[in-house]
Amino acid sequence: MSHHGHVSLWGAVLGVWVRSRNHGPSNLDGVTVRVRTSVRLSGQQELSEGCLRADPQTVLCRTGALRADDGEGRQLALELQVAGRPDEVVVRIDTQWNGGASDRNPQNNEHEVLALATGDEYVF
Repeated sequence: MSHHGHVSLWGAVLGVWVRSRNHGPSNLDGVTVRVRTSVRLSGQQELSEGCLRADPQTVLCRTGALRADDGEGRQLALELQVAGRPDEVVVRIDTQWNGGASDRNPQNNEHEVLALATGDEYVF
């Protein structure tokens, strides 16, 4: 598995865009991506299909089936409402569940990104 994308913070909105890819050797029925924030999320969230709130700072999203060595992978886009208007948010993206598959390179699916409240994109 690998997760790559970017995050952006503007006002009370945190955008998270993640592309998840399965580098094989086997197909995966589904993977759960975990997005954790250093600040609380506000009470109201409109989450993408297949996503749910796990706790006040965590969202879990299912990717669906991922074929081995699929160059396209699956894209996830979240627009999260954070509590208050923080100057910065640390976002942690990783694999919560991968169906028990062995991952030869877990470093490419565990990321920590600092997003400043500038509206700029911070890539991981």
